[in-house]
Amino acid sequence: MWVHQILDQLHLNLSTRHISSGNTFTSEKLFNSEFIYPANWVGDQTLLYRAAGKAELERGLDPPPLNRRRQNVNEPVVAFGPPSTNGELNVSVIVSKVPLDFSIESFGGPEEVGQAIVQTIVGSSRRPDVKGSLVKSTLRNDPSKMVKYYELEFRVESPSFRRHNIAVCCTQSGKLYTLNAQAPESAWPELKADFYTIAESFVLTS
Repeated sequence: MWVHQILDQLHLNLSTRHISSGNTFTSEKLFNSEFIYPANWVGDQTLLYRAAGKAELERGLDPPPLNRRRQNVNEPVVAFGPPSTNGELNVSVIVSKVPLDFSIESFGGPEEVGQAIVQTIVGSSRRPDVKGSLVKSTLRNDPSKMVKYYELEFRVESPSFRRHNIAVCCTQSGKLYTLNAQAPESAWPELKADFYTIAESFVLTS
């Protein structure tokens, strides 16, 4: 896999605002990035408890236990979803270290980048019955910060599930930022507008 995802301590800065659709969204700022998500969604408790535990260890005077397990580097830094659900509907952000000279553009245009990412996602599942298809891929450019945001819409499915995703990828200063919003395919028509609002809101803050 061409990226290695890392988990670090969460830094939350929340505010609420209304979108023209009438839906209420909450703004999340962390790791030099910002995005919005539905205000009634809640944080992934596993990640929140892990962040609290890490902060407690860093504040403590005693060294961490030698048998403490290494954190899973493949986890998001933050994730949100509706309360009391199974996690199939959520939005998450991954911040990964990459070489300073790493460039998403080296994979080609938006279509080529989208296909490469979808195939990487499918290949990482290690299940031959998981299939992925790119719906569309676009490029959003921010000249002021010299950042290019690749926005992808794609489907992932197997005999046991069918999901619809929107992802946004960009790089800056040796880090790869990836926002991913996923929903069951059956819920996609209802959530499509909100998911595009989330994706279009994702920006780096410096």
